[in-house]
Amino acid sequence: MAFESQGLGEDEALARLQTDGPNQLPDPDRRGVLRIVGGVLREPMFLLLLAGGGVYMALGDLREALVLAAFALFSVGIAVIQEYRSERVLDALRDLTNPSATVVRDGVRRRISSRDLVRGDLISVSEGERAPADAILRSGADVEIDESLLTGESVPVVKHPSEGQSALEAPGGPDSAASLYSGTMLVRGQGLAEVVATGPRSEIGRIGKSLRAIETEPTRLSRETRKLVAAAGFGAFLVCGLVVSILGFVRRDWLQAMLGGISVGMSMLPEEFPLVLTVFMVMGAWRISKAKVLTRRATAIETLGSASVLCTDKTGTLTENRMAVASVWIGGEASPWRSDAASQAERRVVDLGALASAPHPFDPMELAFHAEAGPALQAERSLVRTYGVSAGCPAMGQVWRSPEGERIAVKGAPEAVAGLCRFGDAERERVLQAVEQMATKGARVLAVAEAKVEPGPPQGDLAGFTLRFVGLVGLADPLRPGVAAAVAECQGAGVRVVMITGDHPSTARAIATEAGIAGGGLLTGSDLTLMSDAALAEQARGVSVYARILPEQKLRIVRALKAAGEVVAMTGDGVNDAPALKAADIGVAMGSRGTDVARAAADLVLLDDQFASIVAAMRHGRRIYDNLQKAMGFVIAVHVPVAGLAILPLMLGMPMFLAPAHIAFLEMIIDPVCSLVFEAEPEEQGLMRRPPRDPAQPLLSRRALAARGAEGVCALVVVAGVYAAGVSLGLDDGSVRASAFLTLVFSVFSLVIANRTFGSVGQAALRMNRLLGSVGAVVLAAVVAVMTAPALRELFRFGPLNWQGLAVAIAGGLVSLGLLDLLRRATRFRGARTSGVAA
Repeated sequence: MAFESQGLGEDEALARLQTDGPNQLPDPDRRGVLRIVGGVLREPMFLLLLAGGGVYMALGDLREALVLAAFALFSVGIAVIQEYRSERVLDALRDLTNPSATVVRDGVRRRISSRDLVRGDLISVSEGERAPADAILRSGADVEIDESLLTGESVPVVKHPSEGQSALEAPGGPDSAASLYSGTMLVRGQGLAEVVATGPRSEIGRIGKSLRAIETEPTRLSRETRKLVAAAGFGAFLVCGLVVSILGFVRRDWLQAMLGGISVGMSMLPEEFPLVLTVFMVMGAWRISKAKVLTRRATAIETLGSASVLCTDKTGTLTENRMAVASVWIGGEASPWRSDAASQAERRVVDLGALASAPHPFDPMELAFHAEAGPALQAERSLVRTYGVSAGCPAMGQVWRSPEGERIAVKGAPEAVAGLCRFGDAERERVLQAVEQMATKGARVLAVAEAKVEPGPPQGDLAGFTLRFVGLVGLADPLRPGVAAAVAECQGAGVRVVMITGDHPSTARAIATEAGIAGGGLLTGSDLTLMSDAALAEQARGVSVYARILPEQKLRIVRALKAAGEVVAMTGDGVNDAPALKAADIGVAMGSRGTDVARAAADLVLLDDQFASIVAAMRHGRRIYDNLQKAMGFVIAVHVPVAGLAILPLMLGMPMFLAPAHIAFLEMIIDPVCSLVFEAEPEEQGLMRRPPRDPAQPLLSRRALAARGAEGVCALVVVAGVYAAGVSLGLDDGSVRASAFLTLVFSVFSLVIANRTFGSVGQAALRMNRLLGSVGAVVLAAVVAVMTAPALRELFRFGPLNWQGLAVAIAGGLVSLGLLDLLRRATRFRGARTSGVAA
């Protein structure tokens, strides 16, 4: 055919690319700038800032209006920058995983980005490469494909070229012998294939579209934060309306009444919650990236602290994803393989296994044989003929010529090789018993046989040879270093580890035991097909190993565990793992061997595919949640003096102390900057020796809210005392406001120090935090600027601050810290409790 030599022309390829779009999956979660800005525009604080600016415009105060407008734009800028940063990280990951492809165009072979492939392109596929698009194999020999990412079946599938097939068949079906699916791996052979589907029209794209039917639930913390802000916003709206009404009717100055109402509303609205949450999630994502874990959805970080079950696959996560010869059986008991101490008969079994493998293999099991075979084994022989694996006979053989003549080496499934050796029932049973014993130790077992090739025409298949059984070889995927310790750390933290694998139950149990996933029952995929969802949810509480599991069954397991009340973290790498990853509370995809669909569905991506990295991420998640509790408690506490100082002067008929500009300065600059101190706090003692956080437990309990409120009252009493004293002494309004405002800032910093730990104020003073001094310097610089710069001082209506006023402010901050210490002593604060919430 013409396409076999020429392929598409460049002009035709460009036209199809413009029509069909690039060969990549769309990202429905990606947010544009307009969508981000639209979300910010609906925030209550943004609306209050605009309302305040409008009132100042009505009063003719353009400068105040511009300042509030600048704060409003500042809030938009923070959201856009944070979202843009997250998208850049994801784009970088997509670029790293965007493969290239060898394509024939205008009769010339060249490498292009796989995203530029189109329907009708002729691509070259070779051993060790992934198919870059869905295609039909047109030419090639001895092609085998690992389709486990789609089907979950680890045994390679033999592919045969087809010149007449024009459409792709479903994977795993009897008619899919010529179909190549995007993302699947060629483990043997090479050939030419015609692209028939790209991007969202591929098999991977079809499964990716189905993920949209699975709703991604917002995290509990996100929901709780929204409820807190909504409740506070509703209360602020009511109080704001009440203040405006009272002041308007009493003082007959409705514009000033509106300013007072807006100030009260801003002071009561904990708008820092979303901002602090964003800062913690972004910084948390950065910290977790240091543990080789990419955070795709930052809000999932908080869920790590409440994960109660970690579902992990075996190959490549618990194990090294490489095969090694582990044992050899030639009769009697299987012997552990030691290359330097192997007998001649044991060495013969392994050497024959290498001769039955491809001369330059890619398959992990064949690589293991070659690693142990004698270095001159193939150099002394020449390859004559290869008999590949077929659907009816899962064994392969190769004929080699040497000075002694021609011999064939065969390896394959023990049942198939036993049949080729024409075993009787007794001998067959003996071999299968040995296979079972070796499998219980976690080995995958292959049988090895040989025969002398008699002169004459070549045999059509392996059944034509008179084979002699030589022995069994057990190949195992070694456990990764540090896995057992990581599993033990999980269990010590109350997180149950569950292994889900497609392997034989005996192999799965052996690996689980070695990894320390002890106790609990075992269910197979066939067991699951016979169980209802309710029965599975009941059984799932006590099962630690799932074997012979199909990828689509992982979704049932995740849903069963969630129905049983567990908070589920789930690992996966295949396309068919994506629904389970998306349905889990925390989806964890593999970075180096995972598919784009799996990564798109996951919350976290392991950059090194290490199980220990998941545990490190859990530790970071718990620490982040602890520190988030401290920061949110600080925000609650700091709103008490701010709200009190906004309301009291108005209710007592005194001049308004805090205008909208003051409150915006505090809540959008001082408070968020101070919150950085909590993000950098070290972890509390016993962090990984306490059980997972109860998902139903609120971020701040009622007792914690009351305690933080009482701390805020302490600060309010001190600042109100300074303000009242200045007024009673007859000092000018600007000087009183400057001294009281500075006292408020110092009191805010005393709240920072007190809330740095779940322990006492004294314990907080002894904890090291490299950001504390830097944040203190930034806050001090900001306050000095507004106190001394003429333009800013006039904007905030501050009078000159003398040394006496400064001394009073510093003393007020120290008094606040002392009162906080007395308060915690009086409430007999017990330090970091099991729940991690300060009282």
